[in-house]
Amino acid sequence: MMERKMRGRGMAASWYGIARTATIDRAGAWAELDDGGTGKIVTGVTEIGEGILTLLAQVAAEEMGIKPEDITIGDNDTARSPEAAHAGATRQTYMIGNSVALACRDARAKLDKELADHWDVEADTIEAFDGEIWSKGSNLKMSMEEAVDICKKRGVVPVGSGSFTAHGTGLDPVDGSGSPWQAYVFGTQVAEVEVDTVTGEVQVLGIWAAHDVGRAINPRGVEGQIEGGVVQGLGQALMEDYQLEDGHTKTHGFAKYILPTSLDIPEINTVIVEDPDPKSPLGAKGIGEPALVPTAPAIMNAIYDAVGVRITSLPATPEKVLAALQAKAAAGQLEAAE
Repeated sequence: MMERKMRGRGMAASWYGIARTATIDRAGAWAELDDGGTGKIVTGVTEIGEGILTLLAQVAAEEMGIKPEDITIGDNDTARSPEAAHAGATRQTYMIGNSVALACRDARAKLDKELADHWDVEADTIEAFDGEIWSKGSNLKMSMEEAVDICKKRGVVPVGSGSFTAHGTGLDPVDGSGSPWQAYVFGTQVAEVEVDTVTGEVQVLGIWAAHDVGRAINPRGVEGQIEGGVVQGLGQALMEDYQLEDGHTKTHGFAKYILPTSLDIPEINTVIVEDPDPKSPLGAKGIGEPALVPTAPAIMNAIYDAVGVRITSLPATPEKVLAALQAKAAAGQLEAAE
């Protein structure tokens, strides 16, 4: 006889494409090293809560050699800034981050050229970090504020532009073959669950999530994205039941559309895998939507491992699990009778 509470583990893996190549994806940005040794970025980015502004400030600070707090993200109205396209398809870090990096490199190249001429050194010896700039192999060093002032006094404003485009390959018009995405991210998640065989209730005890992100520019942000995806996937797997009938919703509000609360969230263990993308300046790829993909399949596999029933429609409500257990028991009794 089956115990009341059974535990099981399940695993699921996924891949996800970023930066479409069947039709061209692109993004542009402007960058300027300004008075005071600060930096300014202008791009048509859309911040919808994913943290892209923080990431762009980090990218710009590293490329310019100044502090993130000294970066200003300018007006993102597309009437007054370069196109960066939409916030979706896990493309913001990959497309806009790379365009900002290229714009910053363009601005730095102009500054470095003038400062190298001022110091009488080669431009490729110039390095900068945290608001200071110097020439390798010498004692030549100054603040970024001083360097920008020298550059402007020489008649040059250190401003740059950058555009990043996924390499368009197109698809075969006859058979549809080709490479639809420039970069791919991969992930694997393991779920541990406990199933109550009397009520059909499923409790997720833990999730282990390992995801390849290319290069983690903001590791804490990456962890947050993975954890958020797992929570959303848990809701999809066990609770969120959006019902339609003849094209009309039967779920009229959140009162009966159950979402996970803090009491439903298990311990989430994240593993960040860094396999830099060779086709992008930053090496970063993305982790927005991919973190969600393996969660529900891993939980369904864990339920099967625990009690031996397959749930083939989401969410796996207690009623569905209990019905599957009863059907399994009935089938077993029928086989025994035969």
